[in-house]
Amino acid sequence: MEDKIAVIHRSRMHKPRLVLSHHVHKHVHGEGPIHLFNTRLAVKITRTVGSMWCAYAFALLALISLPSAVKSHDPIIIVGWVAQTCLQLVLLPIIIVGQNVQAAASDARAESDHETLVSVHALTSEVHQIQEQQSEILEILAERTRAQGPAQAGGLIITRPIGLNKINDINRIEYTLQQTFPDAH
Repeated sequence: MEDKIAVIHRSRMHKPRLVLSHHVHKHVHGEGPIHLFNTRLAVKITRTVGSMWCAYAFALLALISLPSAVKSHDPIIIVGWVAQTCLQLVLLPIIIVGQNVQAAASDARAESDHETLVSVHALTSEVHQIQEQQSEILEILAERTRAQGPAQAGGLIITRPIGLNKINDINRIEYTLQQTFPDAH
């Protein structure tokens, strides 16, 4: 099991990173020049075919063969036209457009979540630092209380440290104790 201090240190050093869909291209095709070419070509074709303009063009192309399919009165030809020509040709770009919209939404969510995560990480690190400082101050106060005895410290007994750490903070705590327990001094 890892040492608690090592885990805390690693957590402090951790920097949240943002990973978007275009960051993972090299993991799909690789990093060499041929792989880079394949990635760029695939993305270019996907962007071209995955547009509503391409869907409109494919729909017009599919409509060219519709009259001859209907004139044949053959159910196999009509079903073939619907399944092979219309559905495959027209729905392909529309599905790609939908996937592009979903990927953009996912990237936007990732960016928003990343900003939130960075803020939470910064605040948590700050809170942990403050807690360590408070623990040090409370340990100092506990030592002073034990040295003076409970009667001299106004009956205040600190049994467990909970977190701060600066001389002026200690002075502020001592002032608060003096105001709270004036008979103790």
